[in-house]
Amino acid sequence: MNAPLLAGFLLGLSLILPIGAQNAFVLRIGLRGEHVLAVCLTCAISDAVLILAGVSGFAQLSAQVPWAEMVLRYGGAAFLLAYGARSFMAVFGSASLRPSETAPETLSRVVLTCLALTWLNPHVYLDTVVLIGSISTQFDEGKGLFATGAMLASFVFFFSLGFGARLLKPLFARPVTWRVLDIAIGIIMWATAARLLLSESAG
Repeated sequence: MNAPLLAGFLLGLSLILPIGAQNAFVLRIGLRGEHVLAVCLTCAISDAVLILAGVSGFAQLSAQVPWAEMVLRYGGAAFLLAYGARSFMAVFGSASLRPSETAPETLSRVVLTCLALTWLNPHVYLDTVVLIGSISTQFDEGKGLFATGAMLASFVFFFSLGFGARLLKPLFARPVTWRVLDIAIGIIMWATAARLLLSESAG
């Protein structure tokens, strides 16, 4: 019974872990200690809405367009393989993020910036609506648990990143930390891609 929940959690976590504009913004806010709760809630709730849209809407699309699931299955697998490859390639680089030294921001400006980074990013729709929505069709009876796991991953990640940023500041200044993180992301991405392709061949 917990398999769909765990699968959703691992997929959601692997999609959200790569450091991008949104995560860098949350990390910076956390390091500065400004409006952390509002930013974490904004990111996590936005993800939850998008995940629900993907999981609930994709089933209707699949029923009306039977070939859509196959197209998105292979498209999702290709995306995961490419994303995983990018994570593995990042192992050979280095990364460090430092909080901005600018003046304190107002709550409204911080939240609006967070919303823009979330909703104006085209990749977020591919990750949540298309990819998570397509993979959720593999769990006929556990689709709700799968979606819950993916949403839980967003809440856990954003709140851990936002409130744990100050504690993690020395750790994340080390390039080796990012390398270990990128290896883990790559493995999860490729394992999920393999699951998509193998489930298709088994069917």
